[in-house]
Amino acid sequence: MDYEHITTSQQLLDFCAFAANASSLAFDTEFVSEDSYRPQLCLVQVAVGSRFAIIDPLAVPDLRPFWNLVVAPGHETVVHAGREEFRFCRWATGKRPHQLFDVQLAAGLIGMEYPAAYSNLISRLLGKSLTKGETRTDWRRRPLSDSQLEYALLDVVYLDRLRRVLGDRIEKLGRSEWLRSEIDAWQDHIEEYEEGERWRRLAGVSGLSPRVLALVRELWHWREELAAQRDWPVRRVLRDDLIIELARRQSSDPRRIRAIRGLERGDLQKHLPQLSASMERALQLPEAECPQPLPRSGRPQLNLLGQFLHTAVSSLCHKANVAPSLVGTVEDVRDLIAFRLNLGGANRLPPPALAVGWRAEVVGHAIEELLGGKLAIQIVDPMSDVPLRFVPQQGGDD
Repeated sequence: MDYEHITTSQQLLDFCAFAANASSLAFDTEFVSEDSYRPQLCLVQVAVGSRFAIIDPLAVPDLRPFWNLVVAPGHETVVHAGREEFRFCRWATGKRPHQLFDVQLAAGLIGMEYPAAYSNLISRLLGKSLTKGETRTDWRRRPLSDSQLEYALLDVVYLDRLRRVLGDRIEKLGRSEWLRSEIDAWQDHIEEYEEGERWRRLAGVSGLSPRVLALVRELWHWREELAAQRDWPVRRVLRDDLIIELARRQSSDPRRIRAIRGLERGDLQKHLPQLSASMERALQLPEAECPQPLPRSGRPQLNLLGQFLHTAVSSLCHKANVAPSLVGTVEDVRDLIAFRLNLGGANRLPPPALAVGWRAEVVGHAIEELLGGKLAIQIVDPMSDVPLRFVPQQGGDD
């Protein structure tokens, strides 16, 4: 394959000048995430029409011309499962890629499996096959071989063709607005994850008191700051379970902290004064300023109903040619049930995912009619891939 291997700032500027007038820009990245605070960007593969390039971030000191190109108006940005591509762009510019089109999300909205691997999409939609000989490459090492570079380039060679095939099918199904809203919501979710109260996502925070939550929050921020300073993965600083254990003990005494199994590491000992000070700040925080537990939607007795209905609505997804795993989870079904029945004051919360947008159209309204007795679930063919169907309930409202 013919491509440009961009290793200088001038080469990057020249390529970006060419690509500035393009209507479509497809790109992918190779990165390593296990040894640093943020993923380390190692390669950027770009396709602009029939012109391909591989940008080496380890050789080019400043990639801002490329990221400014990605966010500039006038083109569509095509990716596959582009979470990290979105994050790299946003870290560099503070902005979203312009007019993003994610082929993985598009595939889910035409009934293909979700999440679908890039190779599977190419095989099923284009009849092509990809080699997998470099899946364990350490992309930080230099020099990279020709085979490694060409393997990386394949991740963008077919992106534009996939976009055209999927775009045509999306339009024929009348789902362009569905896709646009889904991509926007997906980007919103990533931004909320980056900017929101990520400490609440730690396993084990559910059911903790406000004071213990204040300790969890303070410890989480201490860990983030140290990990960023050292460019370490956060769990190298302090594991999630140790944050919860420290918070539960509600003591800033360094001797008690040191006695916890897992905190006796030599590299952690020198940070104990700062860790203790962060805990003391949380312990001295006025009660009114402690974070409150988030309200829970649903009740334990909804677990069985949520599991059953989640399985049942798969038939609705198949009928609508939408990937069930893209529509929602068991928890999403439970949230909708709790919201419609106002269990625990759930309808004071924002409407759940299945109550709005295209998800309500595909499954949400049907679940509501089941709850209202207007629909029933019927077994059609026990041996079928879709053994259930929803039928009007006798005596119910049509």
